Amino acid sequence: MENPVLAEVTRGNTVESRHRGSVLVVDADGGVVFSSGDVERPVFPRSAVKAIQALPLFESGAADRYGLTEAEIALAVASHSGEPLHAETSLAMLGKAGRDAGCLECGAHWPMNEAAARAIARAGAEPSALNNNCSGKHAGFVCLACGLDEDPAGYVGAGHAVQQAVRGALEGVTGAAHTSDLMGTDGCSIPSYAVPLKALALGFARLGTGHGLGPERAKAAARIRKAVAAHPFMVAGTGRFDTRAMEQLRERAFIKTGAEGVYCGALPELGYGIALKCDDGAGRAAEVVMAALIARFLPLNEAQATAFAPLRESVLKNWNGIEVGRVRAAGL
Repeated sequence: MENPVLAEVTRGNTVESRHRGSVLVVDADGGVVFSSGDVERPVFPRSAVKAIQALPLFESGAADRYGLTEAEIALAVASHSGEPLHAETSLAMLGKAGRDAGCLECGAHWPMNEAAARAIARAGAEPSALNNNCSGKHAGFVCLACGLDEDPAGYVGAGHAVQQAVRGALEGVTGAAHTSDLMGTDGCSIPSYAVPLKALALGFARLGTGHGLGPERAKAAARIRKAVAAHPFMVAGTGRFDTRAMEQLRERAFIKTGAEGVYCGALPELGYGIALKCDDGAGRAAEVVMAALIARFLPLNEAQATAFAPLRESVLKNWNGIEVGRVRAAGL
């Protein structure tokens, strides 16, 4: 089955490139609201499921034990740009558990934010694990390990108590088995499990409504959504799609990017969960598709629609700053 075209890239008035993929929107009972393409094929959600991976941090009591703030909670589910506030907040989370950056096992990379990367280079320094886009999630994992009275060393391993708790949350929320034969290793070294889009969409419908979750898990999910809505900068960063969208919509939408063209989202007031995957892994395509889906299903007033419009069509400019084309959703 060849997946349909989800996004087009224009140059002038001509379509230059096309991105194929699959997308599913369901309600909290799993009822299909919209479906396109192969939604049964397992995909790696990557960072799109960070909010689900963070649930044990709250269910265990560790988040309260260490007094995590809303901004720190938002960072725990982030794929951030490595800007100073992101790195400082990661370090603060670790400090609350009596740990430091040496505990992080996510690896180091240059900040995705160019200004932050240039500042480090100008200082003659090297990036640290705090600049890793997953450092907030990993700081949360360290807090979880300490809250469980477990040694955080090796917390990225599938057999560690932290990853066992994370796997249990993923299975419980999505309803899909996360088995070793479908396990890979994520960019930040934790296990990643391939599951169908239908499981991811259902998981996000549950994450957005609490329907199908136990009381404590539903409470944790609501707490995460509230924190992200209050601090959308922490979940991504300057100019990033997730931050820009949630600055406009706040608690009306929770969306999260994943690597390789994956996006997931929840529209709580509608009870909908969204999951999509661009076959070629193009993030630029996944963003406009997510924006188109939000605009299609979520009622927006005139001001909101106007503010949201730039996210629905990404403008492409050349090195002279001249607009040469756009990235736009197709067939949605």
